[in-house]
Amino acid sequence: MTARVGIVGGGILGMTLARRLRAAGHAVTVLEAAPSAGGLLASHELGGHRWDKFYHVVLPQDETLLALLDELGLTSELEWRPTRTGFFVDGQWHSLSTSWDYLRFPPLGLLDKARLALTILRAAAQRDGRSLESIPVGEWLERWSGTATYRRIWLPLLKSKLGDNYRQTSAAFIWSYIRRLYRARASADKRERLGYVRGGYARVLDRLEADLRERGVTIQVGVRVAEVRRRDDVEVVAEDGTIHRFDHVVLTVPTPVVARICPALDAAERARLGQVVYQGVVCLSVLTREPLAGYYVTNITDDWVPFTTVVEMTSLVDRAHFGGNSLLYLARYVSRTDPWATRGDAEITTEFLGALERMYPGFRRDQVLATRMARATDVQALSTIDYSATALPPLTTSVPGVLVLNTAQIVNGTLNVNETVSLVERHLPEILGRLTASPTPALAAV
Repeated sequence: MTARVGIVGGGILGMTLARRLRAAGHAVTVLEAAPSAGGLLASHELGGHRWDKFYHVVLPQDETLLALLDELGLTSELEWRPTRTGFFVDGQWHSLSTSWDYLRFPPLGLLDKARLALTILRAAAQRDGRSLESIPVGEWLERWSGTATYRRIWLPLLKSKLGDNYRQTSAAFIWSYIRRLYRARASADKRERLGYVRGGYARVLDRLEADLRERGVTIQVGVRVAEVRRRDDVEVVAEDGTIHRFDHVVLTVPTPVVARICPALDAAERARLGQVVYQGVVCLSVLTREPLAGYYVTNITDDWVPFTTVVEMTSLVDRAHFGGNSLLYLARYVSRTDPWATRGDAEITTEFLGALERMYPGFRRDQVLATRMARATDVQALSTIDYSATALPPLTTSVPGVLVLNTAQIVNGTLNVNETVSLVERHLPEILGRLTASPTPALAAV
C-alpha cells in the first residue's frame, strides 16, 4: 500500500527517513524552510572555501552513519587521523591526549586523578543511562570524582556548556558524553582517532540529495510551514498560503516548532513538549594563516573566556582543503534567554578574537583571513531530571496521520550524526506500520 508522506524538515534525519520510506515504496516529499537542505550539517562559504557551519566528526564506532556513507558510495572518501585533546585551566595549557598526559595533569592531585579515572571507567562500563535520569548531574559527578575535582573541573565545564540549565540536567547527560569520548579512544594505545569525509558534510549532503531525487523523492526548499492540520488529508499549510496534502506527515523539527505548527494538539501533548529544554549555539568559524596549538578540541574551565570550546578543525582535516590555511571554530552554547543569543555578530567576533589573543600568545588578529558566524536556537534537547517519564516526545500525536521524529527522542545519547541516523533506523519499523494503517479522519473545521 503506497502512502503519500510529507516530511517537514530537511536535515540529515528527514533526508535519511525519506530514503528509507522511498525504498519501502512510498511517495515522499521533503519540505525544508531553509534555502537548502541539511539543517545543522549545512555548510557555508568562508574565505573562498566551503565547509560545515558547525563542527562534526565521525568515530570509528559510528556504525549506523558509516553504513549510510557506504550506501552513498562515500566510504573511500573517509579520512582517519589520530587527534589530540587539550585543557585550558587557570590560564595554562595542558594536553590530555595520552595516559601519560593524564598522569602528569597538574591541576589535579594523584588521588583526584584516580577518582576522575574511576568516574570515566564507571560511565564507560554502564550500558544504559536511564537509571541516571533521576540523579542531578552535579550530585553524581561530585559523588564519584570528589568535591575538589568537581569544583575545579566538572562544574566549570557544566556551566560553560549548559549555563544555569546544569541544575536541572541529569547524570545521564554526562554519562552519554563520557561514553562517546571513551569510544573514540578504543584502540590499544587509547589514542583518540577521528574521521571526516573529504569535502565535509557538504559532500555528504550533495550526494544524499542527488540520490533522493534519483529515487523520485521530491525536495522543496524555502517552504516555511505555518500549520499542519487534518482535513480529508493531512494538510501542510505554508506561510505563503500554499497547501501540501498527504496521507501522513512526519515532523522532524524541534519540539517548539511542533507545538507552534500543530494547533490541534491536546493540552497534555503541549505540556509534554514544553518540558523539553534545548541548548542553542553561536559558533564562529575562523580561517587563519597559522594553526593554534594542534588540539582538535580544547576544553575550557576559565570563566573569563567568552566561548565554551576551541575546535581546531585542521588538526583533523588536511589544511590543503583550505589553501594551506587553518580552520577553527569558537563555540558558545546558549539557552533561549541567554543574552549572548541575541548579541550582534560583529560584537561577538571582536570579543572572541580578543580572548584568543589572550589565550594564545602566538595568535594575532592580522593572521585572520575570514570569519563567519553561524547560529542555531534549538540544537540539543537536554537530558533533564526524569526526562523519559516527563519530557520524551512520543512518535504518535493526537492528530491522525501526524507523527513526530526528532532529536529530542535521542534518549541518553549525545547529539551527533550517528545518533540522529540511528534514530531513524530504530523507529522505522513502527513508522512503516503506521503508514500502512488507515488513520481515522478528523472532523473538518467548522
